[in-house]
Amino acid sequence: MGIAAEAHNVKILGPGTECIVLAHGFGTDQSVWKHLVPYLVDDYRVILYDNMGAGTTNPDYFDFERHSSLEGYASDLLAILEELQVESCIFVGHSVSAMIGAIASISRPDLFTKLIMVSASPRYLNDVEYYGGFEQEDLNQLFDAMAANYKAWCYGFAPLAVGGDMESVAVQEFSRTLFNMRPDIALIVSRTIFQSDMRQILSLVSVPCHIIQAEKDMAVPVMISEYLHQHIGAESIVEVMATDGHLPQLSSPDIVIPVLLKHIQLDIESRR
Repeated sequence: MGIAAEAHNVKILGPGTECIVLAHGFGTDQSVWKHLVPYLVDDYRVILYDNMGAGTTNPDYFDFERHSSLEGYASDLLAILEELQVESCIFVGHSVSAMIGAIASISRPDLFTKLIMVSASPRYLNDVEYYGGFEQEDLNQLFDAMAANYKAWCYGFAPLAVGGDMESVAVQEFSRTLFNMRPDIALIVSRTIFQSDMRQILSLVSVPCHIIQAEKDMAVPVMISEYLHQHIGAESIVEVMATDGHLPQLSSPDIVIPVLLKHIQLDIESRR
């Protein structure tokens, strides 16, 4: 493997010729897809990787300038695909990685046959005639709590994000990957994500998009899925799942896996 693939802990599974790239969100790593992967490996070439800054990556590779914008992560993704000589893929992006995939697809639409966006948001902050779910004061308090006592913050944030108590297996799993992040890097990454505004790029997306959203998600109001649908430049479809939490692939795999498999196999044209 090349430098980018090694730095991002790339794993390639399955004998298939059609590629599926699975990309995780903040506070997790590629293990967040553990319930889905077994259903894909017989038929696809599955590519898993860790975003720089995840607790499984070498913190020495984290570039505080490059990774202060989502464009830096999109460049990482394109570097991985280039090294692996991927000619086209289905990209499944959770949370921030949905927007990372969208950015990458704008510069290289030829590499993506479709984008599957799970729990995605182009902007987390409320704005005029836009409800992202957070006020700036909310985010400032979140950042201050992370900086003051990262471990305590993780204990409080994990149940809120997942939608369960600390006894839940999914909450414990998310807590583990959150804890694995270096606190100063986690703070930078969270600022980059929560202060981002990708609304202006949505119209530039030319790759078909499948937008999948939980009914209740503390980070992404359900109405955001419709906002994405209305503003993405390409054809898109939306499915809202009867699940709670920002990491439904961990907390409700029995509901989410059939939905993901359907959208991986489904062409938008067939829904017309």
